[in-house]
Order: sequence, then C-alpha cells, then structure tokens
Amino acid sequence: MGEQGETKRHIPTLGEIREAKRADLHAVMDKDPAATSEWSVKHTYAGYKALSAYRIANRLYLKGFVTLAKLVADRARRKTGVEIHPAAKLGKGIMIDHGSGVVIGETAEVGDGCVLYQGVTLGGTGKDTGKRHPTLENDVMVSAGAKVLGPLTVGAHSKIGAGSVVLKDVPPYSTVVGVPGRVVKQDGRRVADMDQVLLPDPIHAEFQRINRRLQELERAAGMADGATGAGEPESAVEIAAVKEFEDSGED
Repeated sequence: MGEQGETKRHIPTLGEIREAKRADLHAVMDKDPAATSEWSVKHTYAGYKALSAYRIANRLYLKGFVTLAKLVADRARRKTGVEIHPAAKLGKGIMIDHGSGVVIGETAEVGDGCVLYQGVTLGGTGKDTGKRHPTLENDVMVSAGAKVLGPLTVGAHSKIGAGSVVLKDVPPYSTVVGVPGRVVKQDGRRVADMDQVLLPDPIHAEFQRINRRLQELERAAGMADGATGAGEPESAVEIAAVKEFEDSGED
C-alpha cells in the first residue's frame, strides 16, 4: 500500500505494462506528425520515455517499494523534464508531447487517450487533503502551459486551452480557455467567445467604465454651469472622478 493509505489498487502485471506502453507508442505515431518511426519515439521522445518509467515506478509503488519507486520517478524527471508521481493513476494510449515542465501529482488520474503538452500541471491547490489532484476522463487534451488544479474532474473529450487555469469541474465535450478557465464551447455549441488572443481584459474594462463616469460628471458639471451661470471649478470634477476610481478599488 502507498503512503496515501488508500484502498488497495490493482497492481499492473508486466504484460499489462507492455500493453500500455504499446498503446502509448501508437498514440504518438497517430497524433504527432513529427513522429517518423517507432524507433525514434522510443529513443528520443521525452514524454514517451517518462511514461514508460512511470509504469515501472507505479508497479513498484503499488507493490510497496515506495522509496525505490520514487527513485525511478526522480531519475526519469531528471532525464526527461517530466515529473509523474508514481502513485498517480494513468490510463493507456497517453501522449505527453515535448514533455518539458509537465507535472502530474500524486492523486491525479489521467484517462485513456489523453494528450498533455509541455508545461502542463495537474496539481493541487494546497487546500485539500486526500484526493488533492484532478481527474481527466478519457480523450482530454490539455494544451501548453495550462494548469488544472484541485480535486476536480475534466469530462471526456474536453479541451483545455493554452495557458488556462482550471479550478472547477468541466463538463464532457467542452472547450475551456482563460484565467480562470471558463467553458466557451460545449457539445459542439459555442457558449462564449473562443478567441484566445482577444480574451476579456478586466483592467481595460474598468478604465472604460471610469472614463464613461468621468464624461457623465463633466456633462453634469456643464449643465450646472448653464443653469447657474457660474462655472464649477474644474478641480471639483477631477476630485469626483478620483473618488469614483478609489471607491471602485474597494470592491
């Protein structure tokens, strides 16, 4: 039993490990146009080599050889740049493309056919105990630099956009982008703007709101001038605008 004190898990046989490695190899050949041969994938692809090392480390971990399993995982991390905790649950037919900077936490679960790109983190938030890391159902794609954090579930066939930070459950067949991540497409239907370049800018939106308010104050000051014949000091308008800005920052 591993350090988590979890219920007993199935220990993969050597035959099952070979089958999983074969499925991982086929996944790379099918999904990566740069893969020219199985030999090159086996000997030069960091993601494939990291997965192969994980499968051995995971067997050792589940058999109770925790320290040895961690040594295997650490050696793989230093050689490939991919860190996979040996207690994580990974399916088969997985592709880790490029690999550098990928981190998969102790209680993470990755389903069959998933694709992870460089810089992906399947991590925790530091607020949870027990199950602390995310679950990816089958055929999920997580793009470069995305962070999926906490004991949430990303539904099957979903896609996480590059650089997104996902903090809550994602329904199946969804596309998520942004920080924090939000669903922009579900079941083939667009539910929000999917433009990953022109994402909403809350700071710009706030300045626009302040500018509109300033214009309203200036118009109000002009109307008061016309009614009384006495011009309101310009500084009063500026003071009102500054106060509006300060009040908005306290929300």
